[in-house]
Amino acid sequence: MSRKTQSEENQIRLNKFISHNSRFSRREADELIKQGKVSIDGKVIGDLSTKVSPTTVVKVNGRTVKVDYSRASTVIVYNKLKGEIVSKKDPQGRRIIYDTISSKFSHFIPIGRLDYASEGLLLLTDDPKIATAIMNSNLERVYKIKIEGPVTKAMITAMQNGVTIEGAEGAWEKTKIQDMEFAPFLGYQVQTNGEKFSKLKVAITEGKNRELRRFFGYFGSKVVDLKRVSFGGINLNALPSGKTRYLESDEYENLRLFLKDVEKENKRKANQTLEDE
Repeated sequence: MSRKTQSEENQIRLNKFISHNSRFSRREADELIKQGKVSIDGKVIGDLSTKVSPTTVVKVNGRTVKVDYSRASTVIVYNKLKGEIVSKKDPQGRRIIYDTISSKFSHFIPIGRLDYASEGLLLLTDDPKIATAIMNSNLERVYKIKIEGPVTKAMITAMQNGVTIEGAEGAWEKTKIQDMEFAPFLGYQVQTNGEKFSKLKVAITEGKNRELRRFFGYFGSKVVDLKRVSFGGINLNALPSGKTRYLESDEYENLRLFLKDVEKENKRKANQTLEDE
């Protein structure tokens, strides 16, 4: 196996590049590529798997997709409202997060997702590398949850030890993923335990699609409310619903240290690959 060059490591899929740096969603970018409306360095591209680097000249409908390198990377916290889609466009015409946040953040990338019925802390950034590093991390994610029915012994055992579930109960109705493996929760707190409804606060390290809804759905309990209150040590605190804020200086410093560790780990893996060849 050959070692990737620095250029190859910085490459991202073409649809993601267009989405990150324009008003188009990834789905729209795919359609534009299929229609022959996207070119790279003067050559029309029709392959959806094409990858590009930040310095590649990409044009859509003859216009260059511009990347602004003059500013430093920025991360913001948004308190997502229920009933919003985390996307640039929604085919069903539902409200999206960009309908609420300021237009000056319209080019920002959401770091991970919260589903339509969920609310709370959502991080966004103008730097694809930061988004990728955080999304692929095992940073702690903390949620407040309200479920139907009581918290059972089986739930507690699964939160403590992990569990593999079969079936898509609680999943998105169109998902093709039927089975899912859940690692032990980092922590959990049963705040109220009632026959009709119960409330919990849980901490996990993964961000799989509708993970917590599927977890509790497996035990026959529907998640009524789900709110993320913390991600990687960045807390929602008293930020009002539908509002944004910039990271505090200490949060930026922690992020810098995290990214430095990610870079070190990537270099270690690359060196290990060379040794194994």
